[in-house]
Amino acid sequence: MMLLGEKLRHLRQIEGQVRGLNRDMSKADVVRAMHSELGSGLSQAYLSQLESGARVHLSAQSRELLSRFYKVHPGYLVDDPPGYQTEIASTALLDERDALDVWLTSRAEERRDDPLIYRFLLRLSRESEARRYLALFDDLLDVPAETIELWLESGAVISGTSP
Repeated sequence: MMLLGEKLRHLRQIEGQVRGLNRDMSKADVVRAMHSELGSGLSQAYLSQLESGARVHLSAQSRELLSRFYKVHPGYLVDDPPGYQTEIASTALLDERDALDVWLTSRAEERRDDPLIYRFLLRLSRESEARRYLALFDDLLDVPAETIELWLESGAVISGTSP
């Protein structure tokens, strides 16, 4: 079980690594980056209160800003309920889309110590066509990594043209 403050501290740690800082992002870093990237943000004092547990609930607007900044589902930004487990006991009641979303999110939580895998799985879990992306990633594994890097560096893949 993780509390909101623990989750926010962990997200700052991961975000610092993902951004290549080789350190945790400070609360001041987060405030500056939010304002710069989202055009809006929270105060450093408010973030401190959330992380310390002095405030235990987020407003809907604050939750939305933080989820957009950290690229996590807004529902992640709450305290886990007592007895919360990351494993799914049964997916029989979930449709295929929900089951994949939940599975990806659960696997991401298991890999919190690896920022790249954690963020990738969370991003994939939010995609409306996650299965399609998985099929494309599977096909990409047949292409040498160097070739994919060249495609990305040339901008051909992003612009929609053939490499």
